[in-house]
Amino acid sequence: MTQVEVKIGIPKEDREAEGAFMNGLLADLFLLYTKTRNFHWNVTGPHFWALHKMFESQYEMLDDEIDDLAERIRALGGFARATLTDYQHLAHLREDRSTTLSAREMLTELLDDHEAVIRELREEAAVCQDKHHDLGTSDFLTGLMEQHEKTAWMLRATLEGVA
Repeated sequence: MTQVEVKIGIPKEDREAEGAFMNGLLADLFLLYTKTRNFHWNVTGPHFWALHKMFESQYEMLDDEIDDLAERIRALGGFARATLTDYQHLAHLREDRSTTLSAREMLTELLDDHEAVIRELREEAAVCQDKHHDLGTSDFLTGLMEQHEKTAWMLRATLEGVA
């Protein structure tokens, strides 16, 4: 199979560096998606229904982001890593294997993870713009960052009301 050359004004080395970052981010988002699904299924307590629905909206957002991110990697000529083994090696975030987290612990863990993703995105969006001169990827990452900032805000606001 012959691969057609990508000629979009961004050097191959820069596209490869961006692809490496985005594959790590893909792993983080997949892990966060799975964790959010887990919490959706297993949350208990007086705030069950509200948290169950909130977690559902969050994992649906993450599902869309994962697809968009993989497609951005492909648009730059890279290949989206998509195996659990890849994700285990590439992810910066970590799983929580506990099955007995309280609702507050779940919210806190998700908040910590979203804030970690925000920091990664903020740094890499600047690199894409300033070093790689890739405004498209910088803008794409900025949009993701804004979504995670909104989610983090909602998690913080919810934490204020959960014992």
